[in-house]
Amino acid sequence: MKDNYGREITYLRISITDECNLRCLYCMPEEAGTSAKNCCLMSADEIEEIVRQAAALGIYKVRITGGEPLVRPDVIEICRRVSAVPGIRELAVTTNGILLKDMAYQLKEAGVSRLNISLDTLQTDKYTKITRKGNYESVAEGIKMAAKAGLSPIKINTVLIGGFNDNEIRDFAELTRRDQIEVRFIELMPIGACASFPKHAFVKGDTVLEKIPELVETECSGVARMYQYPDGKGRVGIISAVNQHFCLSCNRIRLTCDGRIKPCLHSKEEISVRGLKGEELKQALEQAILHKPAQHVNLTYGYVSETDRYMNQIGG
Repeated sequence: MKDNYGREITYLRISITDECNLRCLYCMPEEAGTSAKNCCLMSADEIEEIVRQAAALGIYKVRITGGEPLVRPDVIEICRRVSAVPGIRELAVTTNGILLKDMAYQLKEAGVSRLNISLDTLQTDKYTKITRKGNYESVAEGIKMAAKAGLSPIKINTVLIGGFNDNEIRDFAELTRRDQIEVRFIELMPIGACASFPKHAFVKGDTVLEKIPELVETECSGVARMYQYPDGKGRVGIISAVNQHFCLSCNRIRLTCDGRIKPCLHSKEEISVRGLKGEELKQALEQAILHKPAQHVNLTYGYVSETDRYMNQIGG
């Protein structure tokens, strides 16, 4: 289905929980009590029904996100049911990788075709600092297990943060030289927990090209501009959501864990689909697509996202 600006909407991102086993500085507050109660989360039945009606409108790609989706006990069942919906061609999961070592094969068997793993540093001490409680080795083991399970290509999402990991850009890119890994550098967005970060924290995506001028541009992949070392097996992506936003080609809508459609990540507008079924649900999804704005607010330092939610409450 096309929105009012002629964009074909084919991609649904579903947050199945806003809880997480980490507390990343830019994503969510450290204190407890910020997550939805279990009774407020959409059930597997509700998620499946929404996906069915979305598929009837032309959605064929689904991404399961969180919070951290792997902390939800029925995540494998949800993946299995979503992947079986007629019309769904691709099911992906975004995870921090902490629990991936023990779940990679189950995810593959449930119909997940690929993973995006959030990883913002390759240094153990810095990983613990930014996640407030994470263990880097658990993620490294999870990545290896995901590759063995055939969840490839592995995509690593790295949020660029000035003064924290901008000195690791080449280290991350080097991962793509020897392995079929995609490292995607994502500009930090002024939303939720990081809206008050200092100006130097907001690094332009083109900093990657300045630090690694030998990268060669290849074809784009979705919202990412893609590059590669001349002798590299993998690729490097740059997602410039702030400085070169891609609203004109945006093909996605988002579903929060409490059953609300967000036509745009950075808008306050949300459309409740909780409790709806069949044709009524389909019509609500149609309205959400038609309400998708032409573009989001002009995100820059000092001009923050209009959404009232933290990133863990939206799913990115």
